[in-house]
Amino acid sequence: MPRADDDLFQSSTMTFGEHLEELRGCLIRGALGLVIGVIIGLAVARPVVHIIEQPLRRALGDYYSKKAIDTAVGWTGVPLPYSEAEIRHAVEKRGLTYELREVHPDRLARMLDPNTTPAVTAKPPSDAPSAEMDTFDIDSLVPIMLWQPLSRDQRVSITTLSAQEAFGIYMKASILVGLVLASPWIFYQLWSFVAAGLYPHEKRLIHVFLPVSVALFLAGVFLAFFFVFDFVLAYLLTFNDWLGLDPDPRISEWMSFVLVLPLGFGIGFQLPLVMLFMERIGIFDVAAYTSQWRLAVLTIFIASAVLTPADPYSMLFLAVPLCLLYLGGVMVCRWAGARDQATARQATNASQ
Repeated sequence: MPRADDDLFQSSTMTFGEHLEELRGCLIRGALGLVIGVIIGLAVARPVVHIIEQPLRRALGDYYSKKAIDTAVGWTGVPLPYSEAEIRHAVEKRGLTYELREVHPDRLARMLDPNTTPAVTAKPPSDAPSAEMDTFDIDSLVPIMLWQPLSRDQRVSITTLSAQEAFGIYMKASILVGLVLASPWIFYQLWSFVAAGLYPHEKRLIHVFLPVSVALFLAGVFLAFFFVFDFVLAYLLTFNDWLGLDPDPRISEWMSFVLVLPLGFGIGFQLPLVMLFMERIGIFDVAAYTSQWRLAVLTIFIASAVLTPADPYSMLFLAVPLCLLYLGGVMVCRWAGARDQATARQATNASQ
């Protein structure tokens, strides 16, 4: 077992070519770790796909439940067979939805009651106008509501449009699992490459930064998946309602969205750690961070627009936490500086 004071990133002064060789080795080792993570992901991809489907299914369910109530409230034709209160209770409390159809009541009664003998209609004379023979009484139609559980509504189901699409979804889910599982190893390789170019006293920072970096990455991923997805989907589906278009999402498109957004959040959440690292090695100081906060906020919003899909909700859900993390990074840098000053004063007093 290595001692606590052992330098896990032992290296000497390196040339530019040696740095490139170190980078190549770190990338190869990180890629191998990702491959192992993806192999593990292949074993658990099926339940992961079902988990990933849930935010989209919830959003579609909420969309069509709201549409069902709005349809009942805005109905202006022949009165519906259920009151607005009954429809709200069925949709909101019982988890039901309906399809609205119209029928002739006498034809429906004749169809539902097998004992009813259809009325014999006399054959019209051969010289009768053809328009009377083909008359359809549209004014006597009445609405009926065909109820079903929301979970069985085909509009809430998520579709594929090709035979190979399901395989692509399975592989994307495996890659997502592999990224999450291999993220500690990948970050270790990235920080080890950074450490190769640092002084010995700076390399000790990596031992602290590595676990914090992994924790921040996972925090960003889980925030995106368990909190942001629902708000973003609700916002995007409002445009369908506004334009009068019913959504019919494909799971492959949703999977691409799932891969992009959590990755952007995980990378963005590294901000306070990067700030502290740059302050520790002397590139920036607290005064620079505080004086350039306006430029930092502008940069955060631009980076959030790049790291997220093209909708304002995704950008805001990433930019606002990053602004808070920037403030937290300033506070951590200030605390670290004060701690260094206190340590220096204690060392001075001890030497005297």
